Amino acid sequence: MAKTLTTCPYCGCGCGLYLSSNNKMLTGVFPSKNHPVAKGSLCVKGWNSYQFVNSKERLTVPLIKKNGNFVEASWDEALTLIVSRLKDIKNNSGSDSIAFFSSAKATNEENYLLMKLARAVFKTNNIDHCARLCHASTITGLVSTFGSGAMTNSINEFEDAELFLITGSDTTAQHPLIGTRIINAVKDKGAKLIVVDPRKIELVKYADIYARQNLGTDVAWINGVMNVIISEDLHDKRFIMERTEGFEELKEVVKDYTPEYVEEITSIPADTIKQIARMYATHKKAMIVYAMGITQHTTGVDNVRSLANLAMLTGHVGFPSTGVNPLRGQNNVQGACDVGALPDVFTGYQKVINPEIRKKFEKAWGVEDLPDKPGLTVTEVTDGLYNGNVKALFIMGENPVISDPDSNHVRKALQNADFLVVQDIFLTDTAVYADVVLPGATFAEKDGTFTNTERRVERVRKAVDPPGAAKADWEIISEIADRMDYKGMKYNHPSEIMDEIASVTPIYGGIDYDRLDPWGLQWPCPTKDHPGTPYLHKDKFSKGKGSFVPAHYQAPFEQPDEMYKFSLTTGRLYWHWHTRTMTERTNVLEREAPEPFVEMSMEDAERLSIKSGERVRVTSRRGSVEVKVVVTDRMKQGNLYMPFHYREAAANVLTSNAIDPQAKIPEYKVSTVKVEKL
Repeated sequence: MAKTLTTCPYCGCGCGLYLSSNNKMLTGVFPSKNHPVAKGSLCVKGWNSYQFVNSKERLTVPLIKKNGNFVEASWDEALTLIVSRLKDIKNNSGSDSIAFFSSAKATNEENYLLMKLARAVFKTNNIDHCARLCHASTITGLVSTFGSGAMTNSINEFEDAELFLITGSDTTAQHPLIGTRIINAVKDKGAKLIVVDPRKIELVKYADIYARQNLGTDVAWINGVMNVIISEDLHDKRFIMERTEGFEELKEVVKDYTPEYVEEITSIPADTIKQIARMYATHKKAMIVYAMGITQHTTGVDNVRSLANLAMLTGHVGFPSTGVNPLRGQNNVQGACDVGALPDVFTGYQKVINPEIRKKFEKAWGVEDLPDKPGLTVTEVTDGLYNGNVKALFIMGENPVISDPDSNHVRKALQNADFLVVQDIFLTDTAVYADVVLPGATFAEKDGTFTNTERRVERVRKAVDPPGAAKADWEIISEIADRMDYKGMKYNHPSEIMDEIASVTPIYGGIDYDRLDPWGLQWPCPTKDHPGTPYLHKDKFSKGKGSFVPAHYQAPFEQPDEMYKFSLTTGRLYWHWHTRTMTERTNVLEREAPEPFVEMSMEDAERLSIKSGERVRVTSRRGSVEVKVVVTDRMKQGNLYMPFHYREAAANVLTSNAIDPQAKIPEYKVSTVKVEKL
């Protein structure tokens, strides 16, 4: 029985695990005892991460749609059709009529190559991926305040923290091994825990303070906390003077956010705001932890900046066990951003609008005239397909029919595409709309790297061969480039792609496969002798001085009214992951959470005469779903919660595609709906 060390394909923790195989198929999983994150443990998804790889539903041959039905095709036939159609569309409608969706589930090397294919070969910056839907606000918000849009500290530093401020993160469900560290620090070492969340999550059981804000009021409560810290003289004056700029502007904005005023907006009692402020400000090793409950708003960037302001105000950044720590949702969403699968940056967050940067990449790639304006984001591509400005879309490992907001709009947009290619491991809800479907390889069937939420670049190692004629994504992309007469994407192994990434990416400059054995390196790692960086902004911020960027509270895009009286928020479950493409094909996970549901407060259930287990119709301005009700004290009156995993009652049929004007991230966390008992 062979054992292969690799990295878990689920959340951003990046746990190290061993795959057991008999050389033909996977037979099991066990954790790495010495891996710095796993430390001999895995969550239930990690323990069962091999099952979907063996699924009989895997794509094994290319498919071409003929007369409305898929037929099996050879690789030559499929790739010839793809190249011919994309060439025609490019020649007839221009480079920007084509778009590419990369994937946080693919490796760094594959995301880099799809970005390179879009820019060097097709001459478009229309390349994006699902980070647009989860942490685009983080990148924009933290770059403007700190100079780097990533988690500031490391997972193991949670073990020594004195205080955690958790907001917008159901940590035990979404990042279980981080959640465990928080619980252990509280129970075993006496760390303080503040939870601010509209839903009563598991961590509330361990909290010293729990504040339940109204949906979409995060800027208000954070400003209120800063108001108290300043008025009670709890801010770190020396840190502010030496390491930041813009404090007077912040002071001017937050002066009006008295605890009493904030209570009117958020429903958090004024005394609780004061308690949060005093507790956070007076603990030296204080870590802010957040996830998509902060980012997925029309004010997502303001939310992130406000948390950064709070950390700088108290000097809680640039030291161990402090900082602002966004927990990235997918196994490689950090890496996909790092290597440039975004419409406005090359790899390493180097701006496409910078002529010197473009010259650098033109020389490295052996091309001319790289496009100089930022491309379209995920939601803008969807709108472009719908209105006809975007003609063709190439999707690698994404399932926007389930994951993107306003699913009915997404379906119509995909149906309107002149040409759609989907490269995936299963025939997803999105793939059924494709003209060509290409069979890709899973994490267990290829070599590469993922970058986890703490910026740790880790090896992914091949344990078994892909089924049938399926190929690794990097091989498919390279062959398309070759057929497009571009000879700059010929590689024998993914290690050669990483060497190229390092040569053009300062933050990855010291990384190669040899140095990643056994447990990876944390960027920035600029040189071959650099040890990696456990925490950011030591002594100075990435941008020099940290910038306070204050914001005023703005209400969510949709507000309850007489017809749509409830506010719906969405999220994930411990047992499932994203669009359930992999977890629904895993027996244990599907057994524990087999069907969709909507959570409703006990007060609302009593008013509507609804009991747990009964079915209701939930309707927004965009569509309706029918779903089972779970009556619970986890929700406050007037709010509902739905997991978005299930195609059977897809929450994103209901959600709004209103976006943050800066990060272009949709407001998944607040959509108004009505409820009818069936």
